[in-house]
Amino acid sequence: MRWSRMSYLIIAASAGFGSNAAAQATGMPSYNAPYRAFSRSEIGLVLSFPNGGGTAFEGAYRWASGKFDIGLRGGIFTPGGGANSVLLVGAEARERVVTHTEDFPLDGALILGIGGQFVSGSSALIVPVGLSLGRRVNPVNSKISIVPYVQPTGFLIAGSGNSDFFFALGLGADFRLTPRFDARISAGLGDLEGVSISAVWVH
Repeated sequence: MRWSRMSYLIIAASAGFGSNAAAQATGMPSYNAPYRAFSRSEIGLVLSFPNGGGTAFEGAYRWASGKFDIGLRGGIFTPGGGANSVLLVGAEARERVVTHTEDFPLDGALILGIGGQFVSGSSALIVPVGLSLGRRVNPVNSKISIVPYVQPTGFLIAGSGNSDFFFALGLGADFRLTPRFDARISAGLGDLEGVSISAVWVH
């Protein structure tokens, strides 16, 4: 199951239900570290390249709410080849559920989202659920810190009267370059393949 199949089915007016996957709320190969990088909020730009072609441009905003942080994102996916552009809209919530110990060296967070891809004649609802596991690394004599992580994710996709469940494995790293700026990269394996790059300003 490849992204190109899903893209074709979503954007074609005669399409049924797309058979590829979406690792997070808008269906792009963008994943989350196990804890938030901000105290109050963050705002960012996300550029994604799903396997099978096309480019997605998204804006994202996330804020703290107690133990949770909540994010909204939206943008446009342009599949190329003369196909119609797809509107991307989604929301995500993250809650820390694992703290590292001597016996288990990783921090973990539950990731839950809902969103969709919308295009005339065929749209899809996306509901991802994932567990992000990672740990912040502070290199010696460097002001840069890194959070490498892995995010196994299951997700439901429904559209045109059909629904199915898929799985993807997200791999990523968040780079804290300054106290106010992160650069992030993630890639998907499995039912969703591709790469996403983000520039994020934290507050």
